[in-house]
Amino acid sequence: MKAIVYERSGDASVLQLVDRPVPEPGPGEVLVRVAVSGVNPTDWKAREAWPLPAGWQTPGQDGAGVVEAVGAGVDQGLIGERVWLWEAAWQRPWGTAAEYTLVPVRQAVRLADASFDLGASLGIPFLTAHRCLTAGEYMPNHLHAGALADHTVLVQGGAGAVGNAAIQLARWADATVITTVSTPEKAQLAAAAGASFVINYREQDVVEEVRKIAPDGVHTIVEVSAAKNAATDVQLLQRGGAVCVYADDGGDEVTLPIRPLMTPNARWQFVLIYTAPQAAKAQAVNDVAAAAAQGGVRVGEEAGLPLHHYSLAATAAAQESVRNSAVGKVLIKTSEG
Repeated sequence: MKAIVYERSGDASVLQLVDRPVPEPGPGEVLVRVAVSGVNPTDWKAREAWPLPAGWQTPGQDGAGVVEAVGAGVDQGLIGERVWLWEAAWQRPWGTAAEYTLVPVRQAVRLADASFDLGASLGIPFLTAHRCLTAGEYMPNHLHAGALADHTVLVQGGAGAVGNAAIQLARWADATVITTVSTPEKAQLAAAAGASFVINYREQDVVEEVRKIAPDGVHTIVEVSAAKNAATDVQLLQRGGAVCVYADDGGDEVTLPIRPLMTPNARWQFVLIYTAPQAAKAQAVNDVAAAAAQGGVRVGEEAGLPLHHYSLAATAAAQESVRNSAVGKVLIKTSEG
């Protein structure tokens, strides 16, 4: 099989396209012929700095494809199932930037008739968004239609992959969704994703505009740039509200005023899906799978998430595209699937 491998940390030049034997699944594992691999920021961050668990690494946490074989203890009926994959390369060498990969069976989720492009886009962005939408004290643990009917959510940066996922999941759960963007083009994408209200933070006062929509404040803020937005976020939380921070765009330190956050019993929740509580992650997988099966989440420009496809040989370029903040979802076509 063809696979992308790197044997030392470094820039994109360490990525090599190699031929390797197709691996055999061990106990509790499934072998998946990968059709599409999703690219996330942690792919290039891991390549530059994370340890290699086996002295080598195939990148790619997310993907979609077909189960080709199963290991001991796994239902043989899974063979031939279309699945989406999550955290394939987390503390394991077998990522999704390859024609085949191995994952524990719980990390291969039935995709049914949804596209491989959608499946490869679900993992890290949608699981992260789910955690951000459920971590607040007064937010539900389980998302479903109607779960957020009485909630208002602010998504800071609604044109990014996680921002898009948060908008889609929150709207599927019937929340009122306010989002911020930096350009008219991104505003169109956020609206396509389903945002109820879109604010251009370069042209409008975010606090003033949000307060017009939600006079008592919002229940949860999905935050991509806490250092830049902290002063704004503090003014927009209702009692018991939460700011869920999943990235450090714009600065890696944040300063918070104590008393204005103490009075409403506000929460600042930091989110890294890889180390999130197992029960929360399991619920996220179930809910995201349900949203996909019900048509509640989509990909493509019509869903506010333009797709950018690369070949397996162009994995380095795909990772660099993500590093350079490509608007939309970067995918790698690993095989014909």
